[in-house]
Amino acid sequence: MDRYARRVAAADWDAVSRDLDAVGCALLPRLLDPAECADLAATYDEPARFRATIDMARHRFGSGQYRYFAAPFPDPVDALRHALYPRLLPIARDWYTRLRREAEWPDTLDEWLAVCHAAGQTRPTPILLRYDAGDWNALHRDLYGDKVFPLQVVINLNDPGVDHSGGEFLLVEQRPRAQSRGTATLLPQGHGLVFTTRDRPVASARGWSAAPVRHGVSVVRSGRRHTLGLVFHDAA
Repeated sequence: MDRYARRVAAADWDAVSRDLDAVGCALLPRLLDPAECADLAATYDEPARFRATIDMARHRFGSGQYRYFAAPFPDPVDALRHALYPRLLPIARDWYTRLRREAEWPDTLDEWLAVCHAAGQTRPTPILLRYDAGDWNALHRDLYGDKVFPLQVVINLNDPGVDHSGGEFLLVEQRPRAQSRGTATLLPQGHGLVFTTRDRPVASARGWSAAPVRHGVSVVRSGRRHTLGLVFHDAA
C-alpha cells in the first residue's frame, strides 16, 4: 500500500458515511502534506500538463481559472483517485439502493472509466483550480455526460489564514418541499472533502427522495487558493 492509500485508509469511513448522510459532505484527513501540496499547485504554471484551461468569468461560472489535467497525471492525482474510489463505492451503492436506482459502477476505478469511455466519455476530469483575491465559483454540478459517479473529492492545496482568506467550500441542497440548506466548509491544507456530485437520498414521508445538490466557492478575500478536484467519471 502506497502512502496515499494509507492516508485514505486512515479516515474513519463510518463517520464519513454518517456525515454524508447528515449534510452531504464530509471532511477527510490530510491526504497531501505541505510539500506535496506546493508541488501540485506549482504544476498550474506548466500548461503542457493540462488538456484545457477554462476562464470562469468568460463562461459566467464565477471568477478565476481552472485547468483539466492531461494524462498521464501526477502521481498523487492518480494514486488518490484510485485509493478513494473503492472507499466511496459502498456509499454510492447504498445511496442508489435507497433511491431505487441501478448502481452500475464496477468494483474498480479502471473498470468504471472503461464504461465511461465506451459511452463516449473519454476526456479526463481531474482538475486544478486557481483563485486569486476577488475570485469565486458559482454554484454548479460537475456532470459531463450520462455516466455519473455520485461522489467527488476536493483538496485544498493552500493554507487558509496564511496563503488566503475566504474561499470557503459551499454546498447548497434543495430539500424536498422546503427551502434550500447551505453548508460552508473551510478546508485545512492538504485535507480532502468528499461531497455529493448531483443529488443524494434524504428521508421523506414517502420513503427516500433525491435532494438536488450544487457546490461552489465563496469569494477569496485575499491571497491565492489552489484546489485539486477529483471527479470519478470522465467527460464527453
